[in-house]
Amino acid sequence: MIPALSIAIFGLPLPFPQEAPAPDPLTLQIGRPGKMSVSLEEIIDLRSGARVLVDDIAVASDGHRFVFLGESHDRLAHHKMQAAVIEALVKRGRDVVVGFEMFTRPVQKQLNPWTLGWWSEEEFIKNADWKGQWGFDFALYRPIFEATKKHRLPMVALNVPRDWVRKVGKDGLKALTAEEQAQVPTVDTTNQFHRAIFGALMGGHPPSGDRGENIYSAQCLWDTGMADSALKYLESMPYSSKTVFVVVAGSGHVMFNQAINWRIERRTGERGITVMMAESDKPISVSRGIGDFVYVSRG
Repeated sequence: MIPALSIAIFGLPLPFPQEAPAPDPLTLQIGRPGKMSVSLEEIIDLRSGARVLVDDIAVASDGHRFVFLGESHDRLAHHKMQAAVIEALVKRGRDVVVGFEMFTRPVQKQLNPWTLGWWSEEEFIKNADWKGQWGFDFALYRPIFEATKKHRLPMVALNVPRDWVRKVGKDGLKALTAEEQAQVPTVDTTNQFHRAIFGALMGGHPPSGDRGENIYSAQCLWDTGMADSALKYLESMPYSSKTVFVVVAGSGHVMFNQAINWRIERRTGERGITVMMAESDKPISVSRGIGDFVYVSRG
């Protein structure tokens, strides 16, 4: 399942009470109506209800510039599935670009040497500051990076600097300097569906008052920055109908098409394909609106 956000947002402690049962983020009624039962190790097309293969996701991406892959960070099975989707898109003839939540913008120049085969894995981990940038075991993500290196796919650092998110979480959007504000679009905090998802991911009890608003604004800055990084990269390259930008991010950043994907759609009018991933030790129920496809790994 998707755990509540009881961890910190870039170092901000987020304690919350547990007086009442938390809503299940997977079954919120947002978007496409209804629920579906999903068995383990299945990919389900939530639009038709059919069990499908990875290649079917690539087919569904035809005519779309964005594919959003929502993960649980500590699940190797999710990263293997993400790599499989990337491979299927390449096989489909798409020019694939892969954007990573895991990297912040300042390390962008440290990504291409890996794609071009100039660095060993050890050199990449060190030079791209993987441990400082992310911290999860690199082995969990190895399948994705092997795919990008195999096909020499461009990689994009999506995230804004972590200290931006920390200080907004503490003091609000006003804490950003004028120079920092100029590097991201205006942060929209008015999406009530997104607020509902955020509240559910926080265990149903997000902090209230100014503190709660600041933490929510930090989450919105996070999503806004990643959407902006993806769009800026695409704007920097010649247009091609074959290009597809794959966003690799935590499920909370793509679920119900209300986070990174919502912000891209607001700016471009384009709706991509969203693949949600969860984990469980038994079949689970998910909202049909949570994405276009869902994959449940064995927890």
